Amino acid sequence: MQKVRSMSISSSAATELARQASLSPTPGLMHIDLVEDTCGEGWLHIRLRSGTCKGVPIARTDGVTLFAPLDQVSLLDGLSLNYYGDLSGGGFLISSPIGTEGCACGAGFRSLGQAKLE
Repeated sequence: MQKVRSMSISSSAATELARQASLSPTPGLMHIDLVEDTCGEGWLHIRLRSGTCKGVPIARTDGVTLFAPLDQVSLLDGLSLNYYGDLSGGGFLISSPIGTEGCACGAGFRSLGQAKLE
């Protein structure tokens, strides 16, 4: 696993980030941010897009620089980013540290006592 400050990225996630970045208009640049769940359950979900999206670099892995909004870097601390793929598709999954609860879909989490996104 490769480290992103205190966020880890599995080798399968690094490979998929590199693949997606290579197909985008901004090769080598990816952006991760957190968005609030629309169902109102308080989950934060990851969103990955190509480019910098006005973020700060938080990691470089397999030729890809990963950016995140400065105000969300602390929310990403301790998370593990993984990627799964099978014949029916694939997707990024996160594991959360102790003190947080993961969403059943694998792409969301919430922390007891964590402030909401601004």
